Amino acid sequence: MSATAPSLLVVSDYRDSLNAVRPEGRWFVGLVRDFGYQVTVMTRTEGANYVDEMRAAGVRIIDWHPSSKFGKADRQRIRRELRENHYDLLHLFNNKSIVAGIMAASNWPGKVVTYRGYTGNVHWWDPSAYTQHLNRRVDMITCVSQAVKDSFDRLPFFDRNKTVVVAKGHDPAWYAEVKALDLNREFDIPDDRTVIVIVANARKMKGMEYLGSAVRKLPPDLGIHFLFAGRGLDTQDLLADFADSYYGHQYTFAGFRTDVLNLVAAADISLLPSVKGEGLSKVLLESMFLGRPTIMTDIGGNRGLGIDGETALIVPPRDEEALRDAIVRLAEDGELRQRIGPAGRDYMTEHYRADVTVKRLHEAYQQLLSR
Repeated sequence: MSATAPSLLVVSDYRDSLNAVRPEGRWFVGLVRDFGYQVTVMTRTEGANYVDEMRAAGVRIIDWHPSSKFGKADRQRIRRELRENHYDLLHLFNNKSIVAGIMAASNWPGKVVTYRGYTGNVHWWDPSAYTQHLNRRVDMITCVSQAVKDSFDRLPFFDRNKTVVVAKGHDPAWYAEVKALDLNREFDIPDDRTVIVIVANARKMKGMEYLGSAVRKLPPDLGIHFLFAGRGLDTQDLLADFADSYYGHQYTFAGFRTDVLNLVAAADISLLPSVKGEGLSKVLLESMFLGRPTIMTDIGGNRGLGIDGETALIVPPRDEEALRDAIVRLAEDGELRQRIGPAGRDYMTEHYRADVTVKRLHEAYQQLLSR
């Protein structure tokens, strides 16, 4: 470890929505401001978000990102940066960066760190895994939740000391000025409805089939309206479930939206019925930071995000009856909604605030550098 503050090279991609990238970028802003790190981020700047905020905080930005995993030019570009400037740490954040970065650092004396944001799909018998996280050159894997760490630690022959849990924290200030969308004007949803928002893209892990089954079992006259935001959610199966329920005309599919936070802020309840695969659900964190009463499933990536009945309602995955009961409970009990919404926000602020997770990342780096 150098006598001065550590120097860190990050290879990542910020060409995504602001909501998606700023929790990661906030790590590096915090490392510079709070702990004196020298941070350089390699990322394409065209179409990127949060780059100006990082640059204003003192993060050096290199307008480049690998275009392939195994391209010679890609690994040479990272290798040249490592040779021409002093770095203690190299942190790699996506498949292209991880593969190219590991090869670039083959004879480099610093520490190589990779990031993993979801569970599963890393197998000890898969040769490609050894070009990424399971490569001997990797000194540490930052896991966004305990579930992600557990998925590595269960692997045979794996060194459990390599994994560390560091959540991507959020800044309460991001949510203080979020304005609720007028759902009546935007979607013609009656003002007297209790709106349940579901934000997801159509993947089986999101558990929409169980939500559909729960909808068919809901009692009438709850006064609710379902608002779906995300790609591909209006499947024939889900539409058939609604048609077979009392709520056959009390739903809206909004499709992909860039104003998801405004939708969530306008809703009365946020729901995500995931059955597996979540590393740390950004949607749930955002919902709770916005003070929305939230229903979530008890899967590995969600554990630690709330306390059942106090800061959220937590139901078993793949259990449509428990999901139905949670919907009914929140829809009928306005006082419960008024209590657990703010309680969830307080819980997030205590455990998932950005400066808390920046400190955890700093501690992980320090532990690695001391080895």
